Amino acid sequence: MARKPARKSKSQKTARKPTRKSARTRATIDIKRVYEERSADEGLRILVDRLWPRGVTKASLKLDAWPKELTPSNDLRKWYGHAPEKFDEFRRRYHAELKPHRDKLDELRALIRGRKATLLTATRELNLSHAHVLRDLLTA
Repeated sequence: MARKPARKSKSQKTARKPTRKSARTRATIDIKRVYEERSADEGLRILVDRLWPRGVTKASLKLDAWPKELTPSNDLRKWYGHAPEKFDEFRRRYHAELKPHRDKLDELRALIRGRKATLLTATRELNLSHAHVLRDLLTA
């Protein structure tokens, strides 16, 4: 004679199924200017500018990665010029530039998975920068 399965408790019925992106695998990514003082809780330090920042030595920056392939092209950077009215179009063009580099984007995602990371840039307007767009792509 077959046994009836045990009844589920109320907590078992309402328990959530694990999501694909759990809290342990989701990265925390901040954006910071390279000229700001380094803090202990930055985690991985990733330079996201194509050009090396002026007045900063390589020894003082102490980077974990510098993925130049994931930075905007010189033409796109010069066209944009951090004009707020061009940001939406800049985002679209930057996404298009990154399409051939999905493998590099995935490599960077794997590097920061489940870790704290800080994207470093020399840009003054952080919310209107490529670093902001890149962070959105990395956390999507």
